[in-house]
Amino acid sequence: MRSWPEKFLTEIKEILKDEYDEFLEAMERESAHAMRLNPLRMQAEECARAYMRGDGVMWEENGKYMRAGARPGASLAHAAGAFYMQDPSAMSPVAVLNPQPGERILDLCAAPGGKSGQIAGRMMGKGFLLSNEIEFSRARILLGNLERLGITNTCITSAPSGALSKALPGFFDAVLVDAPCSGEGMFRRDPDAVSEWSENSPFGCAERQAEILDNAAKLVRPGGRMVYSTCTFNRYENEKTIEAFLLRHPEFSPGEFTLPGVGSSKYGCIRLWPHKIDGEGHFAALLIKEDGTPAEYPTNAESKGAKNAFDILRKDAYKGDINGVLHLDGDMLSLLPVCAPDVKLLSGKGTRLLRAGLPLCRIGKGFILPDHALAMAMTEKDAVHTFDMDENTAALFMEGEEIKASLSKGWTLMTYKNMPLGWGKSSGDAIKNHLPKGLRRRNAHWSELE
Repeated sequence: MRSWPEKFLTEIKEILKDEYDEFLEAMERESAHAMRLNPLRMQAEECARAYMRGDGVMWEENGKYMRAGARPGASLAHAAGAFYMQDPSAMSPVAVLNPQPGERILDLCAAPGGKSGQIAGRMMGKGFLLSNEIEFSRARILLGNLERLGITNTCITSAPSGALSKALPGFFDAVLVDAPCSGEGMFRRDPDAVSEWSENSPFGCAERQAEILDNAAKLVRPGGRMVYSTCTFNRYENEKTIEAFLLRHPEFSPGEFTLPGVGSSKYGCIRLWPHKIDGEGHFAALLIKEDGTPAEYPTNAESKGAKNAFDILRKDAYKGDINGVLHLDGDMLSLLPVCAPDVKLLSGKGTRLLRAGLPLCRIGKGFILPDHALAMAMTEKDAVHTFDMDENTAALFMEGEEIKASLSKGWTLMTYKNMPLGWGKSSGDAIKNHLPKGLRRRNAHWSELE
């Protein structure tokens, strides 16, 4: 029998009453593991089938449970962005938020990127997603994960919630606040979560959550919605936090909803319990802002010289369509979502802008250096030249090796099962490796290989 903090168990017993013993039994069982297929990769399900248990996560169309012992995170398909490993319960807040193509959405506490990737998958490249993480080191991890998934319509910032609320009040159709919490819902999966917990953890977290929620409320447009979520069990960080928020913010009201496989909300709140679903503990609340006059914001105009730079890119590497605004900042050409706010608003006081839209290429005198992010956002049909690698060749490419192959000279999209891995540049009889050094994995064991 595993042991849990006494104060934690007292709170659980008060909440669950007759279901308390069922909860304790569930906490002795092994955790379920899941992956979320990337709808931006047509080959995702085929690549993931070997790792799948056979059943899906009921509240997320692209969520699939994994079989015991599977190691998809070590696969070439994972490197190509076919899927993202995510706790099944952690997929529930985005299901409650229900993002739609064309909306303007903020993921306020976004690292490491699972929920932002899930939101972007539902938006299918249409609209604008701002993914924010206050801790800069974690924001860089967020950036890497969204890049691997081929997300095109996002900006990534590292800012406190207060700085964003001053920069973009009333801008977003929907805001997700997956708040930092005491992590009780992860006790079964992560022993460190237990050792880091104390009796005062819920109270300290609730205080911080209240501040984040107050700032997030300012970011929601009139008539918009906000979802607050935690991966903890206690009432202080969940129902009591929502009750206190609604008293402070009469312009918001609970939104009722049904979560497939879980049930219906109560006063806008829903809980996922490990003895009732195949996953860990989670809480989510839907909050609707009253109607009013929406704020107006300046958008982005095409930068001077951007079209000429893009013409070089189209000639040398990329022949696909574009949907956005070409933005030239120094020597970097990017593509901004049409409905993104002026990027100057995302790099003001207290806000660090890590990425504005999709980086396309760096521009030199008469030449371009296509960006890795562009490669990961492409299909083989978008590339001027493509080389689809078998498992052994793809593994060599991911280790940073030059690839021997006879191809037309020029920039080449290197793919595995027609999914992108990065850029190479062919000299005619060999392909020089342009995979960023930080992504190269020497002596790696790729699980597709014997």
